[in-house]
Amino acid sequence: MTVSAERSTIATAVTDPSVTPARVPAPVPGAEILRRTLRRHAAGVTVITVPGPAGFTATSFTSVSLEPALVSFCLGVTASTTAAVQAADRFAVHVLGTEQATLARQFARSGIDRFAGVPWTEGHDGLPLLGGVPAWLTARVTLRQRVGDHLLVVGEVDSGGGHGEGPALVHHDGAFATAVHLPPHTAE
Repeated sequence: MTVSAERSTIATAVTDPSVTPARVPAPVPGAEILRRTLRRHAAGVTVITVPGPAGFTATSFTSVSLEPALVSFCLGVTASTTAAVQAADRFAVHVLGTEQATLARQFARSGIDRFAGVPWTEGHDGLPLLGGVPAWLTARVTLRQRVGDHLLVVGEVDSGGGHGEGPALVHHDGAFATAVHLPPHTAE
């Protein structure tokens, strides 16, 4: 097809009401793409605590660096615990096991005493440490920065512990699940 014939066809399609233009799907907002994609991403479930006591369930916990030992998490700027996190110079991360789905739900709820009925101790620096978790660590805040509608917090690890047993609690497709070990891959 020549350029003039192509222009003529386009002009006819635009002016001729009997020609139905192809429907172009409306663009999907980035936030919706992110939600749909992250529903397919399994993430470990943690409870982050700060002095107060205050705490919340988080799946945004991740390692940042080994040297120095840095970890991070994110929290929505409108979350009920944001003010306590902004005021804290330290935080604790509690990695949850499958038997702690109820604990994860409790620390995800707003408007309640999240520590009610939960075994915990207060560290010498006022940091709440939850009992019975497979792993925990404490960190000193080294960076706090607003990123979009979230607060990014980075900390340098200074202590840790836990019993280290059992499968991890993960969040996947809008629900809590368990991680399972798959058999190692063998060459055929």
